[in-house]
Amino acid sequence: MNITSLIITIAIAFLVTVLLSPILIPFLRRLKFGQSIREEGPKSHLKKSGTPTMGGVMIIGSIVITSIIMASKLVNGSIGYELWLLLFVLLGYGLLGFLDDFIKVALKRNLGLTSKQKLLGQLVIAIIIFIILKNQGFPTYIQIPGTDIQWDLGIGYALLIIFMLVGGSNAVNLTDGLDGLLAGTAAIAFGAFGILAWYGTPQVEVAIFSLAVVGALLGFLVFNAHPAKVFMGDTGSLALGGAIATVAILTKLEILLVIIGGVFVMETLSVIIQVISFKTTGKRVFKMSPLHHHYELVGWSEWRVVTTFWTVGLIFAALGIYIEVWLS
Repeated sequence: MNITSLIITIAIAFLVTVLLSPILIPFLRRLKFGQSIREEGPKSHLKKSGTPTMGGVMIIGSIVITSIIMASKLVNGSIGYELWLLLFVLLGYGLLGFLDDFIKVALKRNLGLTSKQKLLGQLVIAIIIFIILKNQGFPTYIQIPGTDIQWDLGIGYALLIIFMLVGGSNAVNLTDGLDGLLAGTAAIAFGAFGILAWYGTPQVEVAIFSLAVVGALLGFLVFNAHPAKVFMGDTGSLALGGAIATVAILTKLEILLVIIGGVFVMETLSVIIQVISFKTTGKRVFKMSPLHHHYELVGWSEWRVVTTFWTVGLIFAALGIYIEVWLS
């Protein structure tokens, strides 16, 4: 798999998304699948009410189409279990997010699925992934990035997979709060994993999938950058979160996900810190959580918050690549 193939993968996914968007966005608008804005959120977001959501459908469609086309071409039509596993997670978590979005926009229940329903769906998919990996004889060790230090977790690896998939999907979901924020940061993170999957002994299918995600998200950004014409909704964010956790598992870079996905970790920690602080002291550490809302309320423009988080995401991604490539 050469660099040309990587570029072609990104380009195809980009074009598929860009071509699908002008068809799907008006369709979502006609169905009145518009975003409902939470009253407790920043008041500046109220003007976004009614913007078509569930745009994650075109992201997922682009990824599936591109991955299968490129994998069939590069592995002589014999697609392995890794790509099917990634597509299963993408579609599984995407379906869960779709149900959540559908309840919000069609049934007019602003909170969508209950937290228990969503967690149950996430757990079921994560357990299925562990069973598949176990049957494939997948190694159960974790390794400290940049070193040869390993620990075999044995059956404990099941708990790690569940934690990564559930935690990853929720962390990425929390980041989806501003125009272009998640699409940009996720494209950067998947790009880093795509490079690492291609580097050394290439995991061709994982690299193809990761770069298909990059292309699909860049295409989505054409319509999702401020001012957004469409939102990905939980359909997209839950799918991306589950997928990036699975990519980290398949590449045996489980620990490195904390660094490459540093923006998602920061967003999640801000929520945890806010909740603990308010429940224990009655005081808030941030003006609002997740973290991106804090900077909005400080007075930053939405575009400034987004581009700053993109920059931080690039730094985290570069650091992750440096640790794995140059320190190994």
